[in-house]
Amino acid sequence: MAVETALAFVNRIFFAKTGKHLNDLENTIIKQVWQGKKYLTIAEEYSCTEGHIKDTAYQLWQVLSTALGEKITKTNFRSAIARQLEKEINISSESVNFLGRKNAIASLEALVKQGSKMILIQGKGGIGKTTLAREYLQQGNFEIILELLMAKETDNITSVERLIEEWLTKDFYTEAGREFGVSLSRLKRELVKRKVGVLIDNLEPVLDRNGNLIEPHRNYLELLRILSDRFVNSITIITSRDRLCEPSISLEHYRLPGLEVSAWQKYFSHYQIQGDRNTICKIHRNYGGNAKAMGIICGSVKEDFNRNIDLYWEENQGDILVERELKNLVTSQFDRLHKLDPEAYKILSRLGGYRYRDIATVSKDEILVLFWDIEAQKYPQIIRSLKNRSLIEHSANQYWLHPVIQAAARSRLQANNELERVHRYLGKLWTEKIVKITNLNDAIIAWEAYYHYLEIKDLAAASQVILNSRINQWGQYLPLGSTLYRMGLLQSVLTGISRIIDELKSQSDRAELNNILGDIYWITGRVKNAIAAQEKTINLANKSLENIKNKSPNQRELYYLKMLKIDSLLSIGFYQIDLWELEAAARSFKQVISLAQDTLHYRWAEKANICLALVNSYLNISEIKISGINRFYDSIVISNSSEYQGSFAYFMQIIAQIYINLGQEEKGLQICNKAIAFASQSNYNQVLGKSLITLAEIKRKEKQYKKAILNHQESIEILDRIGAKCDLANAYFQYGITLKIMGQVKESSKYFSDAIQLFTTMKAPKQIEKVKQFGLQRIQTE
Repeated sequence: MAVETALAFVNRIFFAKTGKHLNDLENTIIKQVWQGKKYLTIAEEYSCTEGHIKDTAYQLWQVLSTALGEKITKTNFRSAIARQLEKEINISSESVNFLGRKNAIASLEALVKQGSKMILIQGKGGIGKTTLAREYLQQGNFEIILELLMAKETDNITSVERLIEEWLTKDFYTEAGREFGVSLSRLKRELVKRKVGVLIDNLEPVLDRNGNLIEPHRNYLELLRILSDRFVNSITIITSRDRLCEPSISLEHYRLPGLEVSAWQKYFSHYQIQGDRNTICKIHRNYGGNAKAMGIICGSVKEDFNRNIDLYWEENQGDILVERELKNLVTSQFDRLHKLDPEAYKILSRLGGYRYRDIATVSKDEILVLFWDIEAQKYPQIIRSLKNRSLIEHSANQYWLHPVIQAAARSRLQANNELERVHRYLGKLWTEKIVKITNLNDAIIAWEAYYHYLEIKDLAAASQVILNSRINQWGQYLPLGSTLYRMGLLQSVLTGISRIIDELKSQSDRAELNNILGDIYWITGRVKNAIAAQEKTINLANKSLENIKNKSPNQRELYYLKMLKIDSLLSIGFYQIDLWELEAAARSFKQVISLAQDTLHYRWAEKANICLALVNSYLNISEIKISGINRFYDSIVISNSSEYQGSFAYFMQIIAQIYINLGQEEKGLQICNKAIAFASQSNYNQVLGKSLITLAEIKRKEKQYKKAILNHQESIEILDRIGAKCDLANAYFQYGITLKIMGQVKESSKYFSDAIQLFTTMKAPKQIEKVKQFGLQRIQTE
């Protein structure tokens, strides 16, 4: 292989990854390394130091390794590039316009070997049906290949009588009969004698809404009967977007899938399209591997985007029907459906209201929600109509729309003035579907309603989706937003609330949302923002209480507003602990106790007493109500009461920490194990991560360092994954302590540094000082 070929290939890959061409030195390195020369020799020839050559080469190998998906070094450079070039060269043995269809050809051959005389290739427009059919027939060693290209407009369809006459006279050199039946007989004799391939392309214009031949062209039925006869020596391939449903015709349907992403990558590589492979994957996914889309997009990238597919996608990803040819293709499918089956068209347009993202597929019952004005006996026919026309995807009784079809359906839905009604139906569907949240999937389904109300700008309804309370998997009765962030979906809830909170008119709704928002800010490390959000909740709750003071208040509303105020104060106390502002935290908890003790909100007083005990144990204050803590211990450990499972899970690990601070590690271990077991079983990840920190501390005190390290590492992995930065900072700090005690000073300093970095982001100077003081103290005592 010539070095120039390799150099051109590397330059193209390098440009695609960096946006820059190889410079003179990089060109020299490629040429000389290809020829097996050493770095020192290259340096002498280029008049620079060997170190400079090594540094430049290292950067070059790094770029190529990332671009090609395999490690490239000086040693394997030549073999790796040769292997990559070989992949591209292999395309030449397979027509660039017929990539990725070996399996499809094999499927057609298998059907023929099983005795099929007629096969209908069904699929969406542009999927590659005609290309596949012609390629199969060309490979089949047929004596004659007959073609019928069905006209797109019904008025222009050739009569079957004229078609058979043409075939007999022009292809078989046989005179047609005066009567149609005679011509059919003569054609059949020819098909028995000879090996003939037949292509009937684009059958759907001659089909009605039920997949039967339309009345003016029913005589085509006679032709199809002959072509499917088991005694003929012919193979007929039909292409159609619609399914052929004539009961008297014996044929096999083969549904053609989209091209695999590997075929798209080969195609774009052949045309020297540059850009990130992930971009091609994204485009491929959006267009379902459609062959026509592949060609159209490739042409556009070459002509208008300097062969850079990243630039193309950056500009057009918001409108996947931007290419006029693709839009026309889809438009023709919708227009045909509208003409043949208006009710199916209506349902297809409504199906554009689903997002098909977090909930990728919908069930039949969920589709039927959109049939509010359709007679029940028509349901099966409409669904079958959409399936038979390849307008709805389906598998295992689940349905979804291809992104291109969805985009077109959504556009039609807006034009039909049904957008708001559809989204209200779907919002109601997802809300009512979930009564109890037992797992993450339940939560995601319930949350889906939010997007439908947001789409029609009904912010009040969107707010109620977030605030709608249900029993969750931990036995808590919480708003959906609170349950979601506890399950780790912090960003979804944060974004969801941020989009609507400032526009809401209801003070109580804004108060509740700020209460949830505060906890999310806290978990993600924005503690000052968290405190501000809870202070907003308190102010809004006070205003709402003031507004209803002179009215006859709804007792539930009164209870809830007071609860919000108390809960926000309790939350602020939590946040102050994470800032290590322990005296301020103690004051917040005492205020909660004062407001909630001996009221309907006594549970908050119980929780605040536990938190106050934790603060006092950190401050070495003797005023710890250990009797109250022991009561919880007895209920959780001795009695194994379910009362404090789930809704009390977060406080179990706090009690464990209190016992550790008091030197009662055995009790702490028992409570900690209970918390871990519950959190693991119910996927309460934040509690699990925090409990593992506590367990590691216990193991450290017991000098079981290997177990402690495993607990530390697991807690860090969990808390980092869910984005719980406050807890992650503490996890780093505690891991650093363990490593310090083990004498691994250098390793511990890394984790202390990680903790300080997070505490700095949190604006927690007292935490930073605590970490620094511990580090200095440990160094001095070693």
